Amino acid sequence: MSDSLGDGQGDPGPVQARLYERWAEGGVAASIIGEVQGDPFAAEKPGNLVLHDGSDGGKLGALTNRATQDGAHLWAQLGHAGAMAHPPISRPRGPSALNLPGLACEALSLSDIAALPTAFARTAARAVSAGFTGVQIHAAHGFLLSQFLSPLFNKRGDAYGGTLTNRMRLLMDVVSAVREAVGPDLPVALKLNATDQLQGGFAETEALEVIGALSGSGLDLIDISGGTYFPGAPSASDRTTPAPYFLAFAAVARQRTDVPLMITGGIKTKADAAQALAGGAVDAVGLARSLIIDPALPRTWRRGGNDPAFPRFSNPPEGGITAWYTMRLTALAEDNDAAAPLSMEEAVAAYDARDERRVSLWQQRFGGPD
Repeated sequence: MSDSLGDGQGDPGPVQARLYERWAEGGVAASIIGEVQGDPFAAEKPGNLVLHDGSDGGKLGALTNRATQDGAHLWAQLGHAGAMAHPPISRPRGPSALNLPGLACEALSLSDIAALPTAFARTAARAVSAGFTGVQIHAAHGFLLSQFLSPLFNKRGDAYGGTLTNRMRLLMDVVSAVREAVGPDLPVALKLNATDQLQGGFAETEALEVIGALSGSGLDLIDISGGTYFPGAPSASDRTTPAPYFLAFAAVARQRTDVPLMITGGIKTKADAAQALAGGAVDAVGLARSLIIDPALPRTWRRGGNDPAFPRFSNPPEGGITAWYTMRLTALAEDNDAAAPLSMEEAVAAYDARDERRVSLWQQRFGGPD
C-alpha cells in the first residue's frame, strides 16, 4: 500500500515506523511499503519515500528496524509513476505522449528508457543499505512499467513498443538489473497486473505470456493484482468477479512458471485466505484493507478471532475510498485507531489538505522538475 506517511521531503514521516511496527507485532510475514521512488520527479504523491544520496539514514534505519521485529520482513516497492506522476512535484512522462481528461504526459526518449534499469537497480541497492529485507518491482496499476506493457498507452514504434516482446522489454531489463544489484539472496518480487480492466489494454492472455517469460529471471515472487489508477478507470476493488480476485488467473499462471505466486485483492476473511492457499494455485496472499481494519489480523485469525468488519460507503467520490483508508493508516500510525473514524467528507478533505501542504516541502527539498 502507498501509506502516504512520508514527511513531504522524501524521508520517513514521524509516525511511519510505528505503522509497520504494529503490523510486525500483529504477525505479518512481510510488509511492502508502497511507491518507494528513486527519482523525486517521478513520484506518485508527496507522501512517497525517495531513496537518493541525500536520504536521512537515521530515519530510514528507524523505519526498517522497527518494521522487522519478530522476524517480519519490510520490502521496498520500487516505483516510478510515469504518466501518473503528480504534476505539482513531478514531470509526468510515459511510453507515449498522452493528452486525456485529467491525464497528460510527455513521451520518454530512447535514452531516458535506456537509463531506467540502472535507476531501478540503484534504488534497490539503496533499499538494501537502508535495511529493507527485500524489494518489489511495481509493474501494475497503471504506473510506468505497467504503462509500457499496455497497448492502450504504449504506442511506440521502436524496440519498446508494438509487439508484446517489445512492450515487456523494459520490464525484463529492470528485473535483471535489480537482481544483479541486490545479489542472489535478497528477495526480489514483482507486482504485475493480470488485467488493466480497460478495453484495449493489457489483458490476461498477455499477462500469462509475461509470466512465462519471467521464469528463470531470478524473481522470488510474482504478486498478481489488477486494475489501474488512471482517472475514471475501475480499480481492482471495483471488480464484480468473486473474491478472492485473480485466483482463477493464478491457477492458469501456475502452469506457466515455477516462480512462487501471490494474489492481492478481495481477501477479506480467513476463509478467503485459506481457500486461496489450499488449492495450490498460490503460495502467499496479500492483504491491504483487511490489515487497516485490524492491524493484528494474522494473530487474530490464529487465535480464532473474527474477520474484519468493513465499512460500507454510499456513492463515494472518485478517490474517496482510497482517501478514507489512507487516513485510517494515519490513525494506526498515531495509535489513534480507537477513535471514531472520519466521515468520507472529512477524510477526503484531510487527505487533500495534507498533500497540498507537502507539495511546498517537496519543492523546497528537490526543486521543480526540468
